[in-house]
Amino acid sequence: MRCGAAVRALIGLGANLGERERQIEGALEALAGLGRLVARSRLYEYPALLPPGDRRPQPPYLNAVALLVTDLAPLRLLGALQAIERRFGRDRRREGGRWRPRTLDLDLLAVEGLVVETPRLVLPHPRMHERPFVLRPLLEVWPQWVHPRLGLDVPALLARLSR
Repeated sequence: MRCGAAVRALIGLGANLGERERQIEGALEALAGLGRLVARSRLYEYPALLPPGDRRPQPPYLNAVALLVTDLAPLRLLGALQAIERRFGRDRRREGGRWRPRTLDLDLLAVEGLVVETPRLVLPHPRMHERPFVLRPLLEVWPQWVHPRLGLDVPALLARLSR
């Protein structure tokens, strides 16, 4: 269950249904039960991502990033994050795909020193470097984090987005 050595893990949090702020705050409390919550960003509001051509309106998301020190192995941590989502009303079987509104979305963004590619988990998250709603809060909690595939820190990743 535990992987032994404690590592830093980056968790993305988002919600665009229900009491968004309360749900994210509750998720942050739950994350503290998985290790030591070292830092958390403030909340940012962003429009929902929609697939190309989809014009159906969705409520905006509240987003944050948390830095957790944990000794859970990445797949165990992913399972624990999904269990927290379920406690806050998320049902992945019923929500109808990745573009749907959510009561809570927890993404395992990165685990210190790891690059993982399995059918269930890819680390770092394959699109985190393209998303301002991840990078801006990440700048608050771990600005010197370096993307292991791209070799760029968070300020450099943000600068690439603005171009």
